[in-house]
Amino acid sequence: QVQLVESGGGSVQPGGSLRLSCANSGLDLYQYTVGWFRQAPGKEREGVSCVTWNDDSTYYAASVKGRFSIYRDKAKNTVYLQMNDLKPEDTGVYSCAVDWTRSMGRRPWLLLAHEYNAWGQGTQVTVSS
Repeated sequence: QVQLVESGGGSVQPGGSLRLSCANSGLDLYQYTVGWFRQAPGKEREGVSCVTWNDDSTYYAASVKGRFSIYRDKAKNTVYLQMNDLKPEDTGVYSCAVDWTRSMGRRPWLLLAHEYNAWGQGTQVTVSS
């Protein structure tokens, strides 16, 4: 059974940093594409970043490129999202997700939620002065 657990959310001032963690005990996450998504109140869920299963390519939404970084720690079976220079518009619930299909037909650069099969509960990130 796939159980993804996010942690690391919290409240920070603009310009601050947070590191989110996505851990799992049922899958070796390094074998799968793992993505981060967020949803702000009253808005649709949007893709933030992902790291691919086949070659660890990374992709980012334009709004976070240059500020966020996704990476794996294989020894800890964890995927991290390092978030720097946070802005109020980064506020939302951040969820990690896994695409377990290992399909070359996916389009990870588009950060499409429907291409992911398992989701965590999410962790709240609030950026406010």
